[in-house]
Amino acid sequence: MLKALITGITGQDGSYLTELLLDKGYEVHGMVRRTSSLDRSRLVHLYSDPAIYGKRLFLHYADLDDPTTMRRVLHKIAPDELYHLAGQSHVGLSFEIPESTCDLTAMGTLRLLEMMRDMPRPPRMFHAGTSEMFGKPAQMPQDETTPMDPVSPYGIAKAFATQSVRVYRQTYGMFAVNGIMYNHESPRRGENFLTRKVCMAAAAIKLGKQKELLIGDTSAKRDWGWAPDYVQAMWRSLNHATAEDFVFATGELHSVQEVVELSFATVGLEWEKYVRRDERFMRPAEPQRLVGNPAKAARVLGWKPEVRFTEMVRRMTEAELKG
Repeated sequence: MLKALITGITGQDGSYLTELLLDKGYEVHGMVRRTSSLDRSRLVHLYSDPAIYGKRLFLHYADLDDPTTMRRVLHKIAPDELYHLAGQSHVGLSFEIPESTCDLTAMGTLRLLEMMRDMPRPPRMFHAGTSEMFGKPAQMPQDETTPMDPVSPYGIAKAFATQSVRVYRQTYGMFAVNGIMYNHESPRRGENFLTRKVCMAAAAIKLGKQKELLIGDTSAKRDWGWAPDYVQAMWRSLNHATAEDFVFATGELHSVQEVVELSFATVGLEWEKYVRRDERFMRPAEPQRLVGNPAKAARVLGWKPEVRFTEMVRRMTEAELKG
C-alpha cells in the first residue's frame, strides 16, 4: 500500500485529494495545525468513519513554521508521495499579513525540501504553485516557460517556493513537481474567497437570509476551473515517469461579473437589485491577463478539465441552496 502525506489536508484541495487517494488504495496521512478549533468540516465524512480513520487515514499535528514537528512527522511516516498544498493562500489577505504569508508559503516549502534532502529515500513531492506568481505577464496565455512577475506578497512567496522546487530538483535530483495551478473552485472553497462569497450570497438572498452582496471590482478576470479536476492533475503529475512542471488551467478567461450573473440567474434573481460595489474590497494591485495554457498537461499527462465555468458556478450555487 502506497503512503501519501498531504500538507493542507483540511483545505479544499486536500479534502478532494484525500478522497481520490483513498479510492486508489493509498494510506493517507495529513498534517493539521494545532488550533483552538477542531473544525475539519471538509473531512468530517472520512474523519467520523471508523472503517477509514485510524486505519487508512491518519492526521498528525504539525505546522509549516515548526520544523521540529514537520521533520518528526515526515520521518515517522516515510511517505512514498508528498503533496504540499498548505500555506497562506488568500491573495488579498497577503497584503495585510505579508510576513506570515512568506514565512508559511515560501520558507515552509524550503524547510520541507531541506528535510527531504536529508532522508535516505525522499518521497516524490508535488508542490502547488499558482498563476499569481506571473502577476502581470507579457504573454497570454501563460505556460511553463513564462517569466515570473508577481504583484502580491502571496505571488512573491509562491514564486520563491516554485523556484526552490526547481533548484532542488536540478541540484539534488529530487523527484519534485510544480503544478502551476490556476484558480479552481468548488462548494468546499473557503468562505472568504470570491467565488464562494458570491454563490453563498446569491443563495442566502434567495432564501431571505441576506439583503445584498457587497463586492469589489467585478471586471477582474480569471481562469477558473473545478477543484476535483485539479487534484486529479496533481496525482497524474506525481505518477508520471519524470519530474516536470505543469500548468493546470482551463485556457478560458471569465470575469467576476460573469460569476455574479450566473449565480443569481441560478437562483432566479436579477443581480442588479442586490449587488453593490464596496471600495473596501478593492485590491492594492490586481493581476491582469492571467489565463493558462494547459497544452503540456494534456499532451504529457492526458489531463484536461472536465467541468467548465458555467457548470462550476451552477454547482456551487445549488450546493449553497441545499445548505
